Amino acid sequence: MPISHATISTTEDIVRPTLVEVSLARLRDNFHAIKEYVAPAKMMPILKANAYGHGLVQVAQFMQELGADYIGVAVLEEGVLLRQAGITIPILVLGGVLGNQIPHFLNHDLTITASSIAKLQNIDGAAKELGRIAKVHLKIDTGMERIGVHYYNAEGFLRSSLACQNIFVEGIYTHFANADAADLRHARLQLQRFQDVLSFYSRHGVERPPLVHAANSGAVLQLPEARFDMVRPGIMLYGVYPSDVGRSVIVKPALTWKSRVVYFKVITPGHPVGYGSRWQTDVATRAVTVPVGYGDGYFRSMSGSAQVIIRGAKYPVVGAISMDQIVVNIGDDSAYNDDEVLLIGETNGTSITVEDLAAWAGTIPYEILTNINTRVPRLYME
Repeated sequence: MPISHATISTTEDIVRPTLVEVSLARLRDNFHAIKEYVAPAKMMPILKANAYGHGLVQVAQFMQELGADYIGVAVLEEGVLLRQAGITIPILVLGGVLGNQIPHFLNHDLTITASSIAKLQNIDGAAKELGRIAKVHLKIDTGMERIGVHYYNAEGFLRSSLACQNIFVEGIYTHFANADAADLRHARLQLQRFQDVLSFYSRHGVERPPLVHAANSGAVLQLPEARFDMVRPGIMLYGVYPSDVGRSVIVKPALTWKSRVVYFKVITPGHPVGYGSRWQTDVATRAVTVPVGYGDGYFRSMSGSAQVIIRGAKYPVVGAISMDQIVVNIGDDSAYNDDEVLLIGETNGTSITVEDLAAWAGTIPYEILTNINTRVPRLYME
């Protein structure tokens, strides 16, 4: 059931025992810490992929209340959903655009990423047909090789943008491939390429677009020279660092993932646990079942590695992780039905982090957060 972020709610409002709690206080602190660090640059919080698992609409509403200048999403549908939810601040869709999508951008007042001369012409034509002025940000590829005009071909692209009659070029941007790395040589090369592209405007006596932006979380932390007019913090907004380097801003995790014990049993030798019978005990041991699994985004690849916290202590998840359930070996300790189980979070100095789950799954924190399924309720806590 949806819960307004403005409501102080308790877990009794949610029936399912497996849930995510999002700390609005942590989000607020992180937002202000980043904003203060990058001032006077504007802020574009990145809310793609369900706001990195934190809940797209609720986080967008909160960012708007906090005074975010812009919101960044990945796909058209995310932008439309936010407009339908009453978000009024500018929204940039960072992904590529197809011709049949352009009227939807215009009808919902969404800013379009223009990534080629042909797309500029498509946008210009569609805007003329609808009697609108399309707001676009030009995308320059300086070293990602995804979308955007290559930096070495950018001059013709910029000239074409100036010739469009039904387009307002509000911004121009690029994206770093390695701004969170210990070795920043490639990031600085990308930055130099982008600055060379921007020199087009001064060389030709043309006013530069009002919003120049490049800095993702890694660049916010490690490349202050990449701030320009606006920054695009993503994972760091949610209190998770993009890597082990460059922690020049203090942010704290906003997400806690928890469940509850739904069954207690004693497992005896010769009785293996779960699909594939991967694990069995040599001595009688106590175990509990917890209603979470890979259907919720608790990766099956963590089987044999994952741990949870029950009653302040860490215990191993045993057997293969199922779609909807896991089994936890608590040894000779005690646990009871309805006991809280922390999957991500901290209690009394004992913690399990997003980075822990990423290491157990052999992936990155981004994938852990964005794969927490929407069937897991989100509870917004002041």
